[in-house]
Amino acid sequence: MSSRILVADDDSLVRLTIQKILNMFNHDVVAVESGRQVLEQISDAFDVIVLDINMPDMDGFETLECLNKKRIDTPVLFLTGAGSMEYAVKAIHLGAYDFLTKPINDIELFHVKVKQAAEKKQFLRQEKEYKEKLESEVQLKTRELAEKNILLEEYSNNLENATVQIMSSLQAAMEEKDGYTAGHTRRVTEYALQLGQAAGLDIDDIVVLRRASQFHDIGKLVIDLSCIQKPGALTPEEWALIKKHPEVGASIIEPLTFMQRERDIIRHHHEKIDGSGYPDGIGGKELDPLTKIITIADSYDAMTSRRNYRRNLSTPEAVGELRRCSGSQFDPELVELFAGVVLSVRSLYKH
Repeated sequence: MSSRILVADDDSLVRLTIQKILNMFNHDVVAVESGRQVLEQISDAFDVIVLDINMPDMDGFETLECLNKKRIDTPVLFLTGAGSMEYAVKAIHLGAYDFLTKPINDIELFHVKVKQAAEKKQFLRQEKEYKEKLESEVQLKTRELAEKNILLEEYSNNLENATVQIMSSLQAAMEEKDGYTAGHTRRVTEYALQLGQAAGLDIDDIVVLRRASQFHDIGKLVIDLSCIQKPGALTPEEWALIKKHPEVGASIIEPLTFMQRERDIIRHHHEKIDGSGYPDGIGGKELDPLTKIITIADSYDAMTSRRNYRRNLSTPEAVGELRRCSGSQFDPELVELFAGVVLSVRSLYKH
């Protein structure tokens, strides 16, 4: 195998001799007389550097140190007439491939060592090409994966939006059949979002709040709650049936993995701050802040909406009731924020 070899020696006779020996084995040789010329000539096209140690201006060790700084990985064969253990150790420490003495008495051995060094360079080239190819393939696959992830995310978002829209349309259609519940979900969602914005929620929380509000009563759609419309108090059995709707609603949402937080909020929207609510009897910090918002919005709409067994309360009356239950059923800070929202809206309509 023909190789390209850079030879550096300040002795012109030695340079010529080495050049002739290597040419005899069909190698392409470039010969220079100093370490500085090595640094000027060196490129990845060279397979081996044969480097004299004792040269004026810049010796072989200094030259190799500069090659190392430039990250030149071409194998270096040190060739010197002043062979010593100290030189050999220093050469190996600097990363020289081999250390030879001159004059060259065994031409075959000399060529074998040059050939082995050239094979190492070829291996380094192949390794570098493999790494570059691998890196290129990884970058390509990464871009392809990123593009697929974008498409998958778009598909997932479209699927989520379609699911929410279908469920909302179905819920709205079923609610409209009952004059007492018609518009309840829409109003609760509006109230909850107004309170959420007043509370300074970020966009992600607003998205969750909107969905949880839209489906907070979805459990009522699969439970026969005709008892709600009857005049007078509910029986214990009827009340027990109504209290199941948060759990049923959470079960309906359960398969929708993108609405896991909404599911918990739906389950707990009848819990109270003091832990006396249902179905789990949790309160305080155990409740999601968004649950506390929906609880206020839901209760406010229930109090201000018409019912066949009682008159609806005015805004000031409903706010007064929220304040009366502040700290036990509702979060006090959120109640005051909500009061500011609905009372200011009412005052605007008066003018």
